[in-house]
Amino acid sequence: MMKKRYRILHHLYLTQPIGRRALAQQLNTTERILRAEVDFLKDQGLIVVETVGMHLTERGINLLVQLADVIREVEGLAEKERRLAEKLGLQEVHIVAGDADADPLVKKAIGHAAAEWLKKTLRQDDILAVTGGTTIATVAESISRASLGVEVLPARGGVGENMEFQANTIASRIAAQLGGTYRLLHAPDVLSDEALQSLMSDPQVQDTLHRLRSARIVLHGIGQAIPMAKRRRLPESRIEQIEAHGAIAEAFGYYFDAMGNIVHAMNTVGLRLSDLKHIERISAVAGGTSKAEAISAVAYGSPLQVLITDEAAADAILGQTKREIES
Repeated sequence: MMKKRYRILHHLYLTQPIGRRALAQQLNTTERILRAEVDFLKDQGLIVVETVGMHLTERGINLLVQLADVIREVEGLAEKERRLAEKLGLQEVHIVAGDADADPLVKKAIGHAAAEWLKKTLRQDDILAVTGGTTIATVAESISRASLGVEVLPARGGVGENMEFQANTIASRIAAQLGGTYRLLHAPDVLSDEALQSLMSDPQVQDTLHRLRSARIVLHGIGQAIPMAKRRRLPESRIEQIEAHGAIAEAFGYYFDAMGNIVHAMNTVGLRLSDLKHIERISAVAGGTSKAEAISAVAYGSPLQVLITDEAAADAILGQTKREIES
């Protein structure tokens, strides 16, 4: 019963305001069954029902936070976090239930978990570097307002995709929520040698790169190698070359094989792997069964310390470990 009611509160938190019918569909239950639970939660002062839909009260949000660790233990997520951290050599792992490939709400839950981790980890006047991507964009959507006065910087140039998913946009949105400042890095993601040298000599770019290397925290996504190469519109011959070398993952413009070896590095303006060794907290945010191999590859090949993911990706990585042992 506790798990069921926690799930209702958690879904409400991620989707509020939402009507009872829509919530029932998301929870794969009937309105009749949900009505009784909604009435109970309303009587406990945990939710409010209005014409625009239901939403959590402050008391409901506080209870959700207090129950989170209990639910993680009950559902076995805490044990999986410990096993996955040991497997990948990480300091911290945070797992949310579900599969982001199958349920868009799970990606939102990952973003919320990352936003909560970020707010707990950030200090006043910190420098935070963020990459682009759809998952990191959910972090910007989920982060609540605070007055931390942080400086938020894009970790690299744009990917040439939708503006809302570019690092510049995400940096500005997070800075606005945290009462901080931001800088933009106006640079294409794919550059020729000549263009790279020209940009790197620009005083403004040099200043931004200096600030980036002074960041205390980096928050980045993890991509699958071939889909990312295609999104960046790399030449077909280069994509074939990357694939032939066994690349399965991408982060910071580096393409990794299953063992974490770098098989290709792009000409790009922003943080390099060598810069990450001097940064205190590096956290990756990625989920879904399809990202499992890519997550492992980046964990093996880069100085990653913190992973925020979902149960499906964790199960796939841990299942892979079991198969490796058996073979």
